[in-house]
Amino acid sequence: QAQLVESGGGLVQAGGSLRLSCVASGLTISRHGVGWFRQAPGKEREFVSAVARSSFSTYYADSVKGRFTTSRDNAKNTVYLQMNSLQPEDTALYYCASSERIITSSLSRPESYYYWGQGTQVTVSS
Repeated sequence: QAQLVESGGGLVQAGGSLRLSCVASGLTISRHGVGWFRQAPGKEREFVSAVARSSFSTYYADSVKGRFTTSRDNAKNTVYLQMNSLQPEDTALYYCASSERIITSSLSRPESYYYWGQGTQVTVSS
């Protein structure tokens, strides 16, 4: 059974850093486009970052560009989200998602993804 499991969330002060991991099992993550999304209470799920399926090209929402970095480790079947200079507005439940059949132009759309993790909470205090 294919699944994604996120970890690495927690409570951090503003200006701090966290690294989220998305470990895949039952699927080969190198064949998938992988996205990171977040959802704060009372808000819609929003795109954070993604890495393309057939390349290591990465994409970021304007709100996190320059602060967050997405990377792959295909040998570990894992995708990471390094988050630096965290701000209280980054507080949310963070999800990773993947899909084998996804094109670059669709990476920012949650409806384009087939597999989803359960989420990991990130809380940034001021």
